[in-house]
Amino acid sequence: QVQLTESGGGLVQAGESLRLSCAASGPSGSYAMGWFRQAPGKEREFVSAINWSSTLTYYADSVQGRFTLSRDNAKNTGYLQMNNLKPEDTAVYYCAIAPNMASVGDPDYWGQGTQVTISS
Repeated sequence: QVQLTESGGGLVQAGESLRLSCAASGPSGSYAMGWFRQAPGKEREFVSAINWSSTLTYYADSVQGRFTLSRDNAKNTGYLQMNNLKPEDTAVYYCAIAPNMASVGDPDYWGQGTQVTISS
């Protein structure tokens, strides 16, 4: 049974930083990790993804240059460092895993989500 647990969300002011973590338990073999977010009244959108070896990372244009995704495979944990946060980053953030980067857009497993709220 694969489980993903996000943590690190909270309420901060615009311009501040947060680091989200995603701990995976139960996966076997390698996997790509992705982060997505869903704001109230909007569809869930892609934020970032990283492959198993950390040699490939992708970011949505809206977060490029402000967010950094990394992972520690020994700990089965991914980290989304979010800097210079803006009110429009307010959303529930979800991590997800997929067998590879080609399938990260349609992940096999999802976390429960963590709320990120940015005040102006």
